[in-house]
Amino acid sequence: MAGSRDVKRRIKSVENTRQITRTMELVATSKLKKATDRVRAAAPYSDALASIVGSLYAPELSEKFPLLRRPEKVRRAAVLLLTANRGLAGSFNANLIKEARLLLERLAGEGIETDLHIVGKKGVSYFRFRGYPISSTRVDIGDNPSMEDAESVIAGLRDEFAAGRTDAVYVVSSEFISAMSTPPRATKLLPIQGGSGSRGLDNFILSPKAEILLQRLLPAYLRNATYRALVENVAAEQGARRTAMKSATDNAGDVLEYLTRSYNRARQGQITQEIAEIVGGAAALE
Repeated sequence: MAGSRDVKRRIKSVENTRQITRTMELVATSKLKKATDRVRAAAPYSDALASIVGSLYAPELSEKFPLLRRPEKVRRAAVLLLTANRGLAGSFNANLIKEARLLLERLAGEGIETDLHIVGKKGVSYFRFRGYPISSTRVDIGDNPSMEDAESVIAGLRDEFAAGRTDAVYVVSSEFISAMSTPPRATKLLPIQGGSGSRGLDNFILSPKAEILLQRLLPAYLRNATYRALVENVAAEQGARRTAMKSATDNAGDVLEYLTRSYNRARQGQITQEIAEIVGGAAALE
């Protein structure tokens, strides 16, 4: 009797767990749809800005626009790691942290000093627990990042690069290909990638003047690139969480099926034993 009661308690516990994971799966599915819409809305504008800025690049412009400079030797680099604030998303955070570690190790192997900047509690917890020096942290950006969030994240790094205190800026985030394909990637945000400078400004008719346009265009490019990384990361997180919670729900169903069979067998054994005892007692009375 005690054995069947234990199994029944386990069945109830697994049922409660399955209800929770199923609810989390549905919530992640809803958030994934909204996040995917934001990714699709941000991609065309971000791609267009990157194309224009890359085409406008010319070496002589770096004297007027520090954001266009390309240092001959990179001595110091900033690494911006984007992770989630919550877990229960499979290997999502672990993959991002691994990518950041590989990048930091590669830069250190090249003799480049690094400053680590982290967005998300999971990344902060990992590197802080291991005593790695962290230059800045952000844990206040939720599931719906805004352009203001992107500006606040990149502004300091942009100013450090423009002032010459940093020679490169990398962003480690997830590339959102689909809900099932979100590989981590390390993107060099600065120096700005572009052509060799043979095209320059001669192929464009600019209004207002090039100087005024680039003053606004370069910060907008970096802000939008950061915003796109943020929204892709959120979409990738929700996709990973939905997959993880669906797997957990399916596994809970398998466990319930096994426990139910175990309970039925135990109950059958108990009933058989009770019948045998009754029959034995009746025979003894005869």
